[in-house]
Amino acid sequence: MKHFFSIIGGMGTIATESYVHLLNHRIKIARDQDYLNYILVNDAQVPDRTTYIKDHSQPNFFPALRDDVLGQAKLHPDFFVMPCNTAHYFYPELAALTDIPFLNMMQIAVHHFIEKFPNEEKIGLIATEGSIYDRLYEMEIKQDGRQPEFGGPEIQPAVTKLIYDNIKQKGVVDAELYHWILRQMHDKYGCNVILLGCTELSLAQEKAPDHPYNVIDPQAILADVCIELSLKIRNGADPKEVIKKYMY
Repeated sequence: MKHFFSIIGGMGTIATESYVHLLNHRIKIARDQDYLNYILVNDAQVPDRTTYIKDHSQPNFFPALRDDVLGQAKLHPDFFVMPCNTAHYFYPELAALTDIPFLNMMQIAVHHFIEKFPNEEKIGLIATEGSIYDRLYEMEIKQDGRQPEFGGPEIQPAVTKLIYDNIKQKGVVDAELYHWILRQMHDKYGCNVILLGCTELSLAQEKAPDHPYNVIDPQAILADVCIELSLKIRNGADPKEVIKKYMY
């Protein structure tokens, strides 16, 4: 197979399935050959990211991801993507394993927010406890001169319930709960834009998009970027040159 990218997924599997669904349905096609070339590594055995980030005595998820990246690097993909926000805790270490470009979903999402909403000084951030705890999104947002808003003490337990109790454990999206979280972030905490810092939240957006709030969905943005890059590379562009635009 010529010109493909590698997806380091399985964190969790349903969220990865949602990402692949976006890839396949957001591209314009008229025949089978119009779809993208990619290899999906659905490593469902990667230890829980939040558990390790909050407690380093728990199983470390880096070795599993390291093995996945090194294994895929032998196949020489044009680039890597990892549709899991929390797993970007080890992004620098993973990207350093190979000279193959590795897209950073967090950076791409924050830059998209700035480009689409240049006058917004604040952005709501809802994510796993791990992503909040490691402050990666927070630092990325502040680096670009914006301020993250996490909401009050009632927000994180609701987000955790939506991600873990509903989606990860039961495989269902509680649309009412998802909309309640967005409404609280908008009405109570003044967030005109809310960033979905977990791919399970991206799945919630896919399944329950019928709300009036502005959201930044990193998974959907990553899918669009992969489509753009893949089509340019398919049409003869140099992979490393076209990818430079998204390597911040």
